[in-house]
Amino acid sequence: MELYCLESDIPVRAQPDPIILYDDRVLQSLLTIEDRFLPQCSYFQRVQKDIQPYMRRMVAGWMHEVCEEEKSNEDVFPLAINYLDRFLAVMPTRKSYLQLLGAVCIFLASKLKDCRQLSAEKLCMYTDNSITPRELLDWELVVLGKLKWNMASVIPNDFIEHIIRRLPLPKDKLPMVRKHTQTFIALCATDDRLAMNPPSMIATGSLGAAVCGLQLDHSDQRLSRDNLTDLLAKITNTEMDCLRACQEQIERVLTTSLQQGQQDGQETGVRAGNKARKLQDQSSTPTDVRDVNL
Repeated sequence: MELYCLESDIPVRAQPDPIILYDDRVLQSLLTIEDRFLPQCSYFQRVQKDIQPYMRRMVAGWMHEVCEEEKSNEDVFPLAINYLDRFLAVMPTRKSYLQLLGAVCIFLASKLKDCRQLSAEKLCMYTDNSITPRELLDWELVVLGKLKWNMASVIPNDFIEHIIRRLPLPKDKLPMVRKHTQTFIALCATDDRLAMNPPSMIATGSLGAAVCGLQLDHSDQRLSRDNLTDLLAKITNTEMDCLRACQEQIERVLTTSLQQGQQDGQETGVRAGNKARKLQDQSSTPTDVRDVNL
């Protein structure tokens, strides 16, 4: 009998392991090692002379659009941003190489987190072929060397399930809380002012902002802002004042993002409507990051 291998186009995801999620030692281990994967310094003042914060925001926005367009694993984008920040904290880089660096970071993160990694050719297409696959592969070795091949970074997403299971959240609201939290984490990754915050603080601040935004405190007083902040601080061994300040900063970033989105709404709508045609033509990038090179 002839055998056929039937493969689905939808990747099969592993289910969360309750043994890991319910073992407090795993969370404590994450909290212990997370600082190893932070940028070593605020690199705009100490390392980078040619790259400005707005350029980092532009390339981060482009990276997010690429990951969304490719429906990448939700861990790919924050992990790629972690690589980007850690590299820029140790290696002075010309602004003309910034998009190439962003593409390399997506390439590496996709290898670690996606069932089907993004190809070098496709990533080059997203840069409007301003880089070549050979350049991307050469820079992959450069990034790996500068990061000392230490690529299994702790990111905010690693804390979500550990924190959620320790909160008195209604089960029917868990998918929405996860989705909103991941959205906040992605938003934080695009803002350089939050790059030095530990992943656990970004995760707890994002989760707190998500719960408050969904107004779950209306059904359970334990989820009121003050009670929730106190509970989150205890779970992650974080000072309440630091966590409260982080959550407020995240909410300000969201407000700024929404205001910017309203201002650019018409342009964004046109770009979104034409995105499929652009990809078919292979003649345009999702965002014109080439402006950074000017």
